[in-house]
Amino acid sequence: MCGRTACSLVADNLRRACAYRDRRGRHRQPEWVRQERYQPSYNKGPQSSGPVLLSRRHLHQDADSSERVLMDMRWGLVPYWFKQDDPSKLQFNTSNCRSDTMLSKSSYKGALLKGKRCVVLADGFYEWQQQSGGKQPYFIYFPQTKDAMDKEIEGDEEWKGWRLLTMAGIFDCWEPPGGGEMLYTYTIITVDASKDISFIHHMPAILDGDEAIRKWLDFAEVPTQEAVKLIQPTENIVFHPVSTFVNNIRNNTPECVAAIELGAKKEVKATPSNKVMLGWLKNSQEGSPQKKENDLPKWTSQFIRSPLPKKTSADVLQQWLGKQGQPAAKKHKA
Repeated sequence: MCGRTACSLVADNLRRACAYRDRRGRHRQPEWVRQERYQPSYNKGPQSSGPVLLSRRHLHQDADSSERVLMDMRWGLVPYWFKQDDPSKLQFNTSNCRSDTMLSKSSYKGALLKGKRCVVLADGFYEWQQQSGGKQPYFIYFPQTKDAMDKEIEGDEEWKGWRLLTMAGIFDCWEPPGGGEMLYTYTIITVDASKDISFIHHMPAILDGDEAIRKWLDFAEVPTQEAVKLIQPTENIVFHPVSTFVNNIRNNTPECVAAIELGAKKEVKATPSNKVMLGWLKNSQEGSPQKKENDLPKWTSQFIRSPLPKKTSADVLQQWLGKQGQPAAKKHKA
């Protein structure tokens, strides 16, 4: 299952990172809906809110269904038919929805058949592997290329920073029985991934590429029976071990995603390379125009389950550290 994610880009850069082409081939950026509610985080869990993409037609019936909007929604789907006055009284966990039962369980079936499909955005997600000394957390994300660390030209519309993980989700709208503000909530669809990554039984259904995202979101053009064919495991991911610091949901700093060496202490040490990387991550959240998110050093991947470009995530990190005058990070074998 997916129980923890990170999404650290500030609102404007998140929007730029979600650029797409509409039905007419025009380059667009999705508009924010309720942008003021969005809060970047390195450690998001169920019941917190997070950014999702959805078709504009869900909000405006006369809109082009290929147009996208960004909205901050609560993680943990509350079905529209729930009759209690408090969504926290829902008796079952709806943060994840298994792909093999999403068309049979009433919590998800109605929303899915109505086309309430969304894409959940994240830098990556966390999973834990059971080991003799306890559970070891890992951060899992799309492979990142060298382009992601190059400095961006001021005013350049094309996003060259961190490639966001795009996960298939279902959302619903719940209104309190006594009236009040509409609550938008979502669930992340999961697929059996044990053949690809042994310690993960179910992982998020990842939509790899804009064509898959387009088909999943455009409910008016792509019917449910065709859209669900997109829900498949992917091998196009990399991951690295991180500190058990992330285990506590209250910890929300760049240390959560920083790579560590297994066999050493799990705590994040203040080594020269970590100081450089963590210093960049902390400064990037200040929104300074002199600091761009795509300067981000790409973290090492201890295990790689699919072929990567010539420049792997580990190569990018080593090159970045070399530019800083620091010794290159040591590679680990799978």
